[in-house]
Amino acid sequence: MGVMEPHRPIIYLNNAATTWPKPPEVHEAVNRCLALPPFGSGRTTGTQGEDYITLAREALAGFLGAGPPEHVVFTQNATDSLNLLIQGFLAANGDGCHVLTTALEHNSVLRPLRELERQGRIQLTILPFEDGTVSPATVEAAIRPETRLAVMTHASNVLGSVQDVRAIGRVLEDRGVYFVVDGAQAAGHIPVDLRTLPIDAYAFTGHKALFGIPGTGGFWIRDPEAVAPVRFGGTGSSSCTLLHPRGMPERFEAGTHNYPGLAALAAGAGFVRATGPGAIAAKAERQAAFLVGELRQEPNVVVYNDRPGLPIIAFTVRGMEHEDVGFVLARAYGIVSRTGIHCAPLVHRAIDGGVGCVRLSLSWFTTDDECACAARAVREIARNADPQVGTA
Repeated sequence: MGVMEPHRPIIYLNNAATTWPKPPEVHEAVNRCLALPPFGSGRTTGTQGEDYITLAREALAGFLGAGPPEHVVFTQNATDSLNLLIQGFLAANGDGCHVLTTALEHNSVLRPLRELERQGRIQLTILPFEDGTVSPATVEAAIRPETRLAVMTHASNVLGSVQDVRAIGRVLEDRGVYFVVDGAQAAGHIPVDLRTLPIDAYAFTGHKALFGIPGTGGFWIRDPEAVAPVRFGGTGSSSCTLLHPRGMPERFEAGTHNYPGLAALAAGAGFVRATGPGAIAAKAERQAAFLVGELRQEPNVVVYNDRPGLPIIAFTVRGMEHEDVGFVLARAYGIVSRTGIHCAPLVHRAIDGGVGCVRLSLSWFTTDDECACAARAVREIARNADPQVGTA
């Protein structure tokens, strides 16, 4: 994308990848964690440090309405969580089942499932979407007697569209299909109460709307026995046995935790909770609507979702490659965006023929002035584009 001029202020609109800036509380939590020796049950006799693992587990359980904190498992990120859940489900239930997913998915879902299909271990159906969503009726029509697993995103990282996981979960629950939801984009943006949702497991990541730092994530699981552990090692507990513990959360956790990352995750979740998910959602909706309205005024701009449920705006400029739009935004305006396929190839096949697009994504810290600057920049770029050249 090129290097921005050193004196130009940055307008960061790539928050769907990783949020920036982070709340001051997150910086302070990481600094406190690194200033003292690490503390973990079974791994140290010191008492100087905070038990950040327990702190983060309780914070996430409370934030997600997840019931017992022990049912919140920490991993490297959402991709790691989804791999553990998918592979673990097959390990517990055997190969040969039919699996449902959607064309809205990130590669963190599509690639594990495609690989299992390639190996002949599952049958896979990828459901189409319409207007950014997959209907419960579409899901119900695809269920077969051998369908055992469904994996679906809560919110698209390209279109910002939110799936009705409650209604879809009811359909799957009635048919005895295990339901895993990818909440990487949703957690922090959308209020979630996992105790009342008819889903079986929910994956999240720390570095997006929960305002943590990269290298953290996890999942909540309703019934741990439904998924077998597929990673084994040190836990700091039951060390005399050569078999990995089967109790929670050790059942799915092995190795040393990312202490600074979990300190940041606890602080980030606390910030979102204190700020108020309702206030965050209202601001996001208002700013996204403003940007969509501004961009729709330019005939050369194609916006792919007029009413995103998350503050994600995907678009192209007629007459320009998406990489060139991103380059100009960065070099001429100091605006950091994301261009390309966004790790979601099937979405792009449906909306732009697989070419890719530009994505602007906002966070709580995005200002109205920054939105106005971005709108002006895209409109100026579009007015100078030749709609007869390049991709539409």
